[in-house]
Amino acid sequence: MALMDSPRLQSLLENRDSDRVRAALHRPNKRPEDLALMLSPGADSVIEEIAQEAKRISRERFGFTIGLFAPLYLSNICVGKCSYCGFRADLKIKRRTLTQDEIKAELDVVASYGIRDVLLVSGETPRNVSTEYMEQAIRSTLEVASSVSMEIAPVAMEDYRAMRRAGATGLTLYQETYDQDAYNKVHFFGPKGDFMYRLEALDRAGEAGLRKLTAGALFGLSHWRLEGLRLGLHAAYLQKRWWESQISIGLPRLKGTPENFDIPKPIDDRTLVHLLIVMRVFLPDVGISISTRETPEFRKNVLGLGVTQMSAGSKTEPGGYTEANVSGDQFSISDERLPKEVAEDLLSMGYDPVWKDWDRSFVSTV
Repeated sequence: MALMDSPRLQSLLENRDSDRVRAALHRPNKRPEDLALMLSPGADSVIEEIAQEAKRISRERFGFTIGLFAPLYLSNICVGKCSYCGFRADLKIKRRTLTQDEIKAELDVVASYGIRDVLLVSGETPRNVSTEYMEQAIRSTLEVASSVSMEIAPVAMEDYRAMRRAGATGLTLYQETYDQDAYNKVHFFGPKGDFMYRLEALDRAGEAGLRKLTAGALFGLSHWRLEGLRLGLHAAYLQKRWWESQISIGLPRLKGTPENFDIPKPIDDRTLVHLLIVMRVFLPDVGISISTRETPEFRKNVLGLGVTQMSAGSKTEPGGYTEANVSGDQFSISDERLPKEVAEDLLSMGYDPVWKDWDRSFVSTV
Protein backbone atom coordinates (compact mmCIF):
# COMPACT_ATOMS: atom_id res chain seq x y z
CA MET A 1 0.00 0.00 0.00
CA ALA A 2 3.03 2.29 -0.34
CA LEU A 3 1.50 3.80 -3.48
CA MET A 4 -1.17 5.43 -1.31
CA ASP A 5 1.30 8.14 -0.32
CA SER A 6 2.97 8.66 -3.70
CA PRO A 7 3.47 12.41 -4.37
CA ARG A 8 3.35 11.72 -8.12
CA LEU A 9 -0.10 10.16 -7.89
CA GLN A 10 -1.36 12.98 -5.73
CA SER A 11 -0.05 15.52 -8.25
CA LEU A 12 -2.02 13.78 -11.01
CA LEU A 13 -5.21 14.52 -9.06
CA GLU A 14 -4.68 18.17 -10.13
CA ASN A 15 -4.60 17.35 -13.86
CA ARG A 16 -6.88 19.48 -16.05
CA ASP A 17 -6.07 17.93 -19.44
CA SER A 18 -9.09 15.98 -20.65
CA ASP A 19 -7.03 14.19 -23.31
CA ARG A 20 -4.90 12.59 -20.58
CA VAL A 21 -8.07 11.44 -18.86
CA ARG A 22 -9.45 9.98 -22.08
CA ALA A 23 -6.20 8.08 -22.65
CA ALA A 24 -6.39 6.71 -19.11
CA LEU A 25 -10.01 5.69 -19.60
CA HIS A 26 -9.24 3.65 -22.71
CA ARG A 27 -6.02 2.03 -21.49
CA PRO A 28 -6.70 -1.74 -21.42
CA ASN A 29 -4.79 -2.50 -18.21
CA LYS A 30 -5.43 0.32 -15.77
CA ARG A 31 -2.57 1.68 -13.67
CA PRO A 32 -2.69 3.71 -10.46
CA GLU A 33 -1.88 6.76 -12.57
CA ASP A 34 -5.04 6.16 -14.61
CA LEU A 35 -7.14 6.11 -11.44
CA ALA A 36 -5.70 9.46 -10.37
CA LEU A 37 -6.32 10.99 -13.79
CA MET A 38 -9.94 9.81 -13.91
CA LEU A 39 -10.51 11.43 -10.51
CA SER A 40 -8.91 14.72 -11.57
CA PRO A 41 -10.66 17.96 -12.66
CA GLY A 42 -9.68 17.05 -16.22
CA ALA A 43 -12.33 14.35 -16.07
CA ASP A 44 -15.17 16.86 -15.77
CA SER A 45 -15.65 17.06 -19.53
CA VAL A 46 -15.19 13.29 -19.91
CA ILE A 47 -17.73 12.22 -17.28
CA GLU A 48 -20.27 10.93 -19.78
CA GLU A 49 -17.64 8.78 -21.49
CA ILE A 50 -16.54 7.35 -18.15
CA ALA A 51 -20.18 6.66 -17.27
CA GLN A 52 -20.76 4.79 -20.53
CA GLU A 53 -17.68 2.65 -19.92
CA ALA A 54 -18.86 1.96 -16.37
CA LYS A 55 -22.23 0.81 -17.75
CA ARG A 56 -20.55 -1.46 -20.28
CA ILE A 57 -18.31 -3.06 -17.67
CA SER A 58 -21.19 -3.51 -15.24
CA ARG A 59 -23.28 -5.35 -17.84
CA GLU A 60 -20.33 -7.46 -18.93
CA ARG A 61 -19.23 -8.50 -15.43
CA PHE A 62 -22.46 -8.50 -13.41
CA GLY A 63 -25.34 -8.53 -15.87
CA PHE A 64 -28.55 -7.17 -14.30
CA THR A 65 -28.20 -8.73 -10.84
CA ILE A 66 -28.35 -6.67 -7.64
CA GLY A 67 -27.62 -8.36 -4.32
CA LEU A 68 -29.82 -7.41 -1.35
CA PHE A 69 -28.65 -7.52 2.25
CA ALA A 70 -29.75 -6.18 5.62
CA PRO A 71 -27.67 -4.76 8.48
CA LEU A 72 -28.56 -5.96 11.96
CA TYR A 73 -27.32 -3.67 14.73
CA LEU A 74 -26.26 -5.54 17.85
CA SER A 75 -25.24 -2.66 20.11
CA ASN A 76 -25.06 1.13 20.10
CA ILE A 77 -22.86 1.24 23.19
CA CYS A 78 -19.54 2.75 22.17
CA VAL A 79 -16.39 3.78 24.02
CA GLY A 80 -15.24 5.99 21.15
CA LYS A 81 -15.98 9.65 20.53
CA CYS A 82 -15.88 9.81 16.74
CA SER A 83 -17.14 13.34 16.11
CA TYR A 84 -19.50 12.47 13.24
CA CYS A 85 -21.14 9.35 14.69
CA GLY A 86 -24.57 9.01 16.28
CA PHE A 87 -23.20 6.34 18.63
CA ARG A 88 -20.35 8.40 20.08
CA ALA A 89 -19.89 7.98 23.81
CA ASP A 90 -20.73 11.53 24.90
CA LEU A 91 -24.14 11.67 23.20
CA LYS A 92 -27.19 11.14 25.37
CA ILE A 93 -29.08 8.45 23.48
CA LYS A 94 -30.85 5.29 24.57
CA ARG A 95 -28.12 2.65 24.76
CA ARG A 96 -28.71 -1.04 24.26
CA THR A 97 -26.93 -4.32 23.52
CA LEU A 98 -29.17 -7.07 22.21
CA THR A 99 -29.38 -10.37 24.06
CA GLN A 100 -29.09 -13.53 22.02
CA ASP A 101 -32.87 -13.99 22.24
CA GLU A 102 -33.39 -10.43 20.99
CA ILE A 103 -30.99 -11.10 18.12
CA LYS A 104 -33.07 -14.11 17.11
CA ALA A 105 -36.25 -12.01 17.21
CA GLU A 106 -34.63 -9.41 14.94
CA LEU A 107 -33.46 -12.15 12.60
CA ASP A 108 -36.97 -13.55 12.34
CA VAL A 109 -38.14 -10.20 10.96
CA VAL A 110 -35.22 -9.94 8.54
CA ALA A 111 -35.82 -13.50 7.36
CA SER A 112 -39.51 -12.73 6.81
CA TYR A 113 -38.42 -10.08 4.31
CA GLY A 114 -36.75 -12.80 2.26
CA ILE A 115 -33.21 -11.55 2.88
CA ARG A 116 -30.58 -14.25 3.39
CA ASP A 117 -27.47 -12.04 3.52
CA VAL A 118 -27.02 -10.34 6.92
CA LEU A 119 -24.43 -7.83 8.12
CA LEU A 120 -23.96 -7.76 11.91
CA VAL A 121 -23.05 -4.24 13.07
CA SER A 122 -21.94 -2.88 16.43
CA GLY A 123 -20.46 0.18 18.09
CA GLU A 124 -16.99 -0.15 19.57
CA THR A 125 -17.76 -1.92 22.81
CA PRO A 126 -15.40 -4.86 23.44
CA ARG A 127 -16.86 -5.50 26.89
CA ASN A 128 -20.43 -5.85 25.58
CA VAL A 129 -19.69 -7.32 22.15
CA SER A 130 -16.91 -9.82 22.78
CA THR A 131 -15.60 -12.46 20.41
CA GLU A 132 -17.72 -15.07 22.25
CA TYR A 133 -20.82 -12.86 21.89
CA MET A 134 -20.13 -12.51 18.17
CA GLU A 135 -19.67 -16.25 17.74
CA GLN A 136 -23.10 -16.85 19.25
CA ALA A 137 -24.66 -14.11 17.12
CA ILE A 138 -23.11 -15.59 13.98
CA ARG A 139 -24.46 -19.05 14.75
CA SER A 140 -27.92 -17.61 15.41
CA THR A 141 -27.81 -15.71 12.11
CA LEU A 142 -26.90 -18.84 10.17
CA GLU A 143 -30.09 -20.51 11.38
CA VAL A 144 -32.02 -18.23 9.01
CA ALA A 145 -29.41 -16.79 6.60
CA SER A 146 -26.98 -18.28 4.09
CA SER A 147 -24.21 -15.75 4.74
CA VAL A 148 -23.24 -13.44 7.56
CA SER A 149 -20.67 -10.66 7.53
CA MET A 150 -19.56 -8.35 10.32
CA GLU A 151 -19.00 -4.63 10.68
CA ILE A 152 -17.41 -4.34 14.11
CA ALA A 153 -14.38 -2.77 15.76
CA PRO A 154 -11.06 -4.18 14.49
CA VAL A 155 -9.84 -7.25 16.36
CA ALA A 156 -6.84 -9.56 16.29
CA MET A 157 -6.44 -12.23 13.64
CA GLU A 158 -7.21 -15.01 16.14
CA ASP A 159 -10.55 -13.36 16.91
CA TYR A 160 -11.40 -13.16 13.21
CA ARG A 161 -10.39 -16.79 12.90
CA ALA A 162 -12.75 -17.75 15.74
CA MET A 163 -15.60 -15.88 14.06
CA ARG A 164 -14.83 -17.55 10.76
CA ARG A 165 -14.96 -20.96 12.47
CA ALA A 166 -18.37 -19.95 13.86
CA GLY A 167 -19.49 -19.47 10.27
CA ALA A 168 -18.80 -15.82 9.41
CA THR A 169 -18.35 -15.21 5.72
CA GLY A 170 -16.95 -11.70 5.56
CA LEU A 171 -15.84 -8.45 7.13
CA THR A 172 -16.86 -4.92 6.25
CA LEU A 173 -14.50 -2.31 7.65
CA TYR A 174 -14.45 1.27 6.45
CA GLN A 175 -11.30 3.23 7.15
CA GLU A 176 -13.62 6.26 7.43
CA THR A 177 -10.87 8.45 5.98
CA TYR A 178 -7.49 7.52 4.48
CA ASP A 179 -6.19 11.00 5.33
CA GLN A 180 -4.34 10.34 8.59
CA ASP A 181 -4.37 13.98 9.70
CA ALA A 182 -8.14 14.21 9.15
CA TYR A 183 -8.52 10.79 10.78
CA ASN A 184 -6.75 11.92 13.95
CA LYS A 185 -8.98 14.99 14.25
CA VAL A 186 -12.20 12.99 14.42
CA HIS A 187 -10.91 9.83 16.13
CA PHE A 188 -9.15 11.39 19.08
CA PHE A 189 -10.41 9.00 21.76
CA GLY A 190 -10.89 5.25 22.10
CA PRO A 191 -9.51 2.21 20.23
CA LYS A 192 -10.38 3.72 16.85
CA GLY A 193 -7.55 6.18 17.38
CA ASP A 194 -5.02 3.66 16.00
CA PHE A 195 -5.03 4.43 12.26
CA MET A 196 -2.75 1.59 11.19
CA TYR A 197 -4.41 -1.09 13.30
CA ARG A 198 -7.67 -0.24 11.56
CA LEU A 199 -6.09 -0.05 8.11
CA GLU A 200 -4.54 -3.50 8.49
CA ALA A 201 -7.70 -5.17 9.82
CA LEU A 202 -8.87 -6.45 6.44
CA ASP A 203 -5.48 -8.11 5.98
CA ARG A 204 -5.91 -9.85 9.32
CA ALA A 205 -9.39 -10.96 8.26
CA GLY A 206 -8.05 -12.24 4.95
CA GLU A 207 -5.31 -14.16 6.74
CA ALA A 208 -7.97 -15.60 9.06
CA GLY A 209 -9.81 -17.03 6.06
CA LEU A 210 -12.77 -14.67 5.62
CA ARG A 211 -13.91 -14.75 2.01
CA LYS A 212 -15.75 -11.44 1.63
CA LEU A 213 -13.70 -8.32 2.39
CA THR A 214 -15.28 -4.87 2.03
CA ALA A 215 -13.32 -1.63 2.27
CA GLY A 216 -14.66 1.90 2.16
CA ALA A 217 -14.32 5.55 3.07
CA LEU A 218 -16.86 7.87 4.64
CA PHE A 219 -16.87 10.66 2.09
CA GLY A 220 -17.05 14.12 3.59
CA LEU A 221 -14.22 13.84 6.11
CA SER A 222 -11.44 14.76 3.68
CA HIS A 223 -10.82 15.75 0.04
CA TRP A 224 -12.83 13.35 -2.09
CA ARG A 225 -10.31 13.01 -4.91
CA LEU A 226 -7.51 11.88 -2.58
CA GLU A 227 -9.95 9.71 -0.64
CA GLY A 228 -11.09 8.03 -3.85
CA LEU A 229 -7.50 7.48 -4.98
CA ARG A 230 -6.55 5.77 -1.74
CA LEU A 231 -9.72 3.69 -1.55
CA GLY A 232 -9.19 2.48 -5.12
CA LEU A 233 -5.57 1.58 -4.41
CA HIS A 234 -6.51 -0.17 -1.18
CA ALA A 235 -9.13 -2.29 -2.97
CA ALA A 236 -6.69 -3.12 -5.78
CA TYR A 237 -4.13 -4.18 -3.18
CA LEU A 238 -6.69 -6.39 -1.43
CA GLN A 239 -7.65 -7.99 -4.74
CA LYS A 240 -4.04 -8.88 -5.45
CA ARG A 241 -3.13 -10.13 -1.98
CA TRP A 242 -6.40 -11.89 -1.08
CA TRP A 243 -7.24 -13.16 -4.53
CA GLU A 244 -9.32 -16.03 -3.15
CA SER A 245 -11.69 -13.57 -1.44
CA GLN A 246 -14.46 -11.45 -2.95
CA ILE A 247 -13.43 -7.81 -2.61
CA SER A 248 -16.06 -5.09 -2.38
CA ILE A 249 -16.17 -1.40 -1.59
CA GLY A 250 -18.74 0.94 -0.05
CA LEU A 251 -19.22 4.59 -0.96
CA PRO A 252 -21.19 6.12 1.93
CA ARG A 253 -21.19 9.88 2.38
CA LEU A 254 -21.74 11.78 5.58
CA LYS A 255 -25.33 12.76 6.21
CA GLY A 256 -27.43 13.27 9.32
CA THR A 257 -24.47 13.90 11.63
CA PRO A 258 -24.85 15.13 15.25
CA GLU A 259 -25.90 18.77 15.51
CA ASN A 260 -22.53 19.96 16.83
CA PHE A 261 -20.54 18.43 13.96
CA ASP A 262 -20.03 20.24 10.65
CA ILE A 263 -19.06 18.00 7.73
CA PRO A 264 -15.54 19.17 6.72
CA LYS A 265 -15.69 18.36 3.00
CA PRO A 266 -19.30 17.60 1.95
CA ILE A 267 -19.82 16.14 -1.51
CA ASP A 268 -22.79 16.52 -3.84
CA ASP A 269 -24.63 13.95 -5.97
CA ARG A 270 -22.51 14.56 -9.06
CA THR A 271 -19.31 13.97 -7.11
CA LEU A 272 -20.62 10.71 -5.67
CA VAL A 273 -21.53 9.56 -9.19
CA HIS A 274 -18.04 10.53 -10.36
CA LEU A 275 -16.54 8.35 -7.61
CA LEU A 276 -18.83 5.45 -8.43
CA ILE A 277 -18.13 5.29 -12.15
CA VAL A 278 -14.38 5.70 -11.71
CA MET A 279 -14.30 2.89 -9.15
CA ARG A 280 -16.18 0.63 -11.55
CA VAL A 281 -13.85 1.39 -14.45
CA PHE A 282 -10.68 1.01 -12.36
CA LEU A 283 -11.93 -2.06 -10.44
CA PRO A 284 -14.09 -4.03 -12.91
CA ASP A 285 -14.61 -7.05 -10.65
CA VAL A 286 -15.26 -5.54 -7.22
CA GLY A 287 -18.68 -5.41 -5.66
CA ILE A 288 -19.96 -1.88 -5.01
CA SER A 289 -22.71 -1.10 -2.51
CA ILE A 290 -24.82 2.01 -2.15
CA SER A 291 -26.14 3.00 1.25
CA THR A 292 -29.68 3.71 2.47
CA ARG A 293 -28.22 7.09 3.47
CA GLU A 294 -29.11 7.93 -0.15
CA THR A 295 -32.65 8.59 -1.37
CA PRO A 296 -34.63 5.97 -3.33
CA GLU A 297 -34.42 8.18 -6.43
CA PHE A 298 -30.64 8.48 -6.25
CA ARG A 299 -30.18 4.76 -5.65
CA LYS A 300 -32.37 3.94 -8.63
CA ASN A 301 -30.53 6.38 -10.89
CA VAL A 302 -27.06 4.94 -10.20
CA LEU A 303 -27.97 1.26 -10.53
CA GLY A 304 -26.56 0.84 -14.01
CA LEU A 305 -23.35 2.72 -13.26
CA GLY A 306 -21.62 0.05 -11.21
CA VAL A 307 -23.72 -0.79 -8.15
CA THR A 308 -23.89 -4.53 -7.47
CA GLN A 309 -25.43 -4.68 -4.00
CA MET A 310 -27.60 -2.59 -1.72
CA SER A 311 -29.08 -2.76 1.73
CA ALA A 312 -32.87 -2.84 1.93
CA GLY A 313 -35.29 -2.18 4.77
CA SER A 314 -32.38 -1.07 6.94
CA LYS A 315 -32.67 -0.16 10.60
CA THR A 316 -29.66 1.51 12.20
CA GLU A 317 -30.53 1.01 15.85
CA PRO A 318 -30.39 -2.18 17.96
CA GLY A 319 -33.85 -3.73 18.09
CA GLY A 320 -35.16 -1.59 15.26
CA TYR A 321 -36.71 -4.43 13.26
CA THR A 322 -38.98 -5.59 16.08
CA GLU A 323 -39.78 -2.23 17.65
CA ALA A 324 -39.07 1.26 16.33
CA ASN A 325 -37.34 3.99 18.34
CA VAL A 326 -36.33 1.80 21.27
CA SER A 327 -32.70 2.93 21.12
CA GLY A 328 -30.52 5.56 19.50
CA ASP A 329 -29.62 5.10 15.83
CA GLN A 330 -26.24 5.57 14.18
CA PHE A 331 -27.55 7.73 11.35
CA SER A 332 -30.85 8.57 9.68
CA ILE A 333 -31.70 6.63 6.55
CA SER A 334 -33.18 8.25 3.44
CA ASP A 335 -34.45 5.12 1.72
CA GLU A 336 -37.18 3.66 3.94
CA ARG A 337 -38.59 1.20 1.39
CA LEU A 338 -39.22 -2.33 2.59
CA PRO A 339 -37.14 -5.04 0.88
CA LYS A 340 -40.23 -6.15 -1.04
CA GLU A 341 -40.66 -2.64 -2.43
CA VAL A 342 -36.97 -2.42 -3.35
CA ALA A 343 -37.22 -5.76 -5.15
CA GLU A 344 -40.36 -4.70 -7.01
CA ASP A 345 -38.68 -1.50 -8.16
CA LEU A 346 -35.62 -3.46 -9.32
CA LEU A 347 -37.78 -5.86 -11.31
CA SER A 348 -39.69 -2.99 -12.90
CA MET A 349 -36.37 -1.54 -14.07
CA GLY A 350 -35.19 -4.81 -15.57
CA TYR A 351 -32.91 -5.91 -12.74
CA ASP A 352 -32.83 -9.24 -10.96
CA PRO A 353 -32.83 -8.91 -7.14
CA VAL A 354 -30.65 -11.58 -5.53
CA TRP A 355 -31.62 -12.56 -2.00
CA LYS A 356 -28.90 -15.18 -1.61
CA ASP A 357 -25.53 -15.19 -3.36
CA TRP A 358 -23.51 -17.51 -1.12
CA ASP A 359 -23.71 -21.15 -0.17
CA ARG A 360 -22.49 -22.65 3.09
CA SER A 361 -20.64 -25.41 1.24
CA PHE A 362 -18.04 -22.81 0.19
CA VAL A 363 -17.14 -21.99 3.80
CA SER A 364 -14.46 -24.04 5.54
CA THR A 365 -14.79 -24.24 9.32
CA VAL A 366 -11.53 -26.09 10.00
